[in-house]
Amino acid sequence: MNDIRKKLLDEVAALEYELRNELPKEILKARAHGDLSENAEYHAAKERQGFVNARLNQLKKRLADMAMVDFSKIPHDRVGLGSTVTVLDTKKDEELVFLLVTSEEADAATGKISTSSPIGRALLGKEVGDVVRVQIPGGLRELEILRLITIHEAAD
Repeated sequence: MNDIRKKLLDEVAALEYELRNELPKEILKARAHGDLSENAEYHAAKERQGFVNARLNQLKKRLADMAMVDFSKIPHDRVGLGSTVTVLDTKKDEELVFLLVTSEEADAATGKISTSSPIGRALLGKEVGDVVRVQIPGGLRELEILRLITIHEAAD
């Protein structure tokens, strides 16, 4: 959780620097070229300014949301944020391991899935022995939870 917080804070710092230092210089330089109605540099800088502002607002909201995560409310015996879950895909007879993370940390190729993804949502609140059925783009999957390590056990 601290790694993702640092990553978000770093991006906020970089975007704030760009917004306060680089973009005003670009806009001033573009204005010096005269007629703004046909000035591509000016319009590109203003568009980038709008994007940077929107992204900063999004990041600041995400940081505020993360600050409100109450780890005491993450279950000790059921799947929650930070859980490592080993499941059996019953149709393929294949074991898969997932780590449930925030959407910013998600990387399906390495088994890190978001708690807001279809599989992540289906697993939340479940325990060892439960079978979940989840509709994903590849079709319906049936996953049996074989092993569970919660964020609390991982911290110990």
